[in-house]
Amino acid sequence: MRGHGFLLANYVPGHSVIHRAPLALKFLLVVGCGLASFLVVDWLVSAAVLAVMCGLYLLTGAGPRRLLGAIRPLLVVLLVIGLFQWWQLGGPTAARIVLNILVCVVAASLLTATTPMQRLLDGVVSLAMPFRRFGADPERFALTIGVMLRSIPYIAGAFADVRDSARARGLERNPRALVLPVFITTVAYARQTGEALAARGLGEAED
Repeated sequence: MRGHGFLLANYVPGHSVIHRAPLALKFLLVVGCGLASFLVVDWLVSAAVLAVMCGLYLLTGAGPRRLLGAIRPLLVVLLVIGLFQWWQLGGPTAARIVLNILVCVVAASLLTATTPMQRLLDGVVSLAMPFRRFGADPERFALTIGVMLRSIPYIAGAFADVRDSARARGLERNPRALVLPVFITTVAYARQTGEALAARGLGEAED
């Protein structure tokens, strides 16, 4: 199975200022960008914010290729959204919506590119800790996120491999040739993941 990225950049070791920044500050940056996407009404402001976020990302030493790799899976979706919004609400609004989505993606990629996975999951546990009094399990929540972040790239890679194989056989227009192998691969991966978690005593309901 080939390696495939998924929307967010993978961790890039480094010693930049952003790498050394507190995790809480990075979380706040992502949340702030998400809130700004609802508050900003001028596409020029959105473009300026996106330029700043891209500049911060490049300061990490990850390089423009990794940034493009995090954005590339969204390009077709963004094109569709942009055209639809342009048709419905006009060019400036369409540009603002697309740019705001990119701002959120780059901000999230900045977080994942400068934070090791284990530290990120530990941060999630810390954030969820106050909800323990309501019956929440922070460790289980972090485990779920970890499994999700590992599973989605695998499934995306499975789809890309099946699509390439179908194209080589001239079956790229046959939905069954695309969907069925991906479905079987995904189910097998889910079973393997569940068995691995059960073997370690993880993910089991407490009595």
